[in-house]
Amino acid sequence: MKIAIVGASGAVGQEFLKLLETGMLPVDELTLFGSPRSAGRTYPFRGRELTVRLLQHNDDFRNIDIALVSAGGTASREFAETITRHGALMIDNSSAFRMEADVPLVVPEVNPEDARNAPRRIIANPNCTTIQMVVALAAIERISHIRKVRVATYQSASGAGASAMEELTTQHAQLAAGAEPTVGKFAYQLAYNLIPHVDVFTENDYTREEMKMLNETQKIMHSDVLVSATCVRVPVMRAHSESIWIETERPVSVEEARAAFAAAPGVVVQDDPAFNRYPMPLFAAGQDPVYVGRIRRDLTSPNGLTFWCVADQIRKGAALNAVQIARLFV
Repeated sequence: MKIAIVGASGAVGQEFLKLLETGMLPVDELTLFGSPRSAGRTYPFRGRELTVRLLQHNDDFRNIDIALVSAGGTASREFAETITRHGALMIDNSSAFRMEADVPLVVPEVNPEDARNAPRRIIANPNCTTIQMVVALAAIERISHIRKVRVATYQSASGAGASAMEELTTQHAQLAAGAEPTVGKFAYQLAYNLIPHVDVFTENDYTREEMKMLNETQKIMHSDVLVSATCVRVPVMRAHSESIWIETERPVSVEEARAAFAAAPGVVVQDDPAFNRYPMPLFAAGQDPVYVGRIRRDLTSPNGLTFWCVADQIRKGAALNAVQIARLFV
């Protein structure tokens, strides 16, 4: 099995390396690709030093079986044909192909069968906020169809990449020293602040991030479910949190919902208010599951439930989901 990582120097690319190091995929040969800025860097992998090659239009992917790609939408669109020309399967972490009809959008715990129909040899990895939400939603969908979802997200700096995480750390240090904080990755200072603005605003005043949660959820779940989202950037280093309200076709009790979550692949239930047990990003960082807690009846709807979920954005929200897709083909 010959694997390539495209965008090896980024936060998700580095997470790919960590996951492959653990043996999640059988790797006989691993090749790293990157931009002119990262080409030439070296990274350790299973006792050897691998050098990042410059991503370019040539035949470097001729013998590659699977390419794990996290280099941004512009690079994905430009190099998709080069990557797949000789038969490599491209698992793309950008938004470039997610809503194209001939590209499956896959979360293995929810719709693994869709991965089998990839005529362009491209499979799209969904947005991080969508991934953790649909893993949880699928548990309830199996017992009663979900008609509506309302969700508020609490998205960590990691969602904007390694440089955003560095900026948050720098801002805290600058503020502690009495200096003006450096602001570059976000519209405003993130340290000690909340920013109700993730991605760019669209014509309906929802951001693209919020619209992704509607459109991607419908595609992944093959559902007419309606989703209304408000996405908020919070001063957390890693792991996204979501407060979710759902309306189902029939009433679903808290006990039934808790049992469904507990039985769902990829979900860990942490729900014991009497002992202050609930998911938090502090403890979800670096972990694989989607954690669910605060499960309770929605007081505004007889068919409503509300719950809280947390997952590591870099891991399950990006790299792990892509590697799980790759495992479907091994």
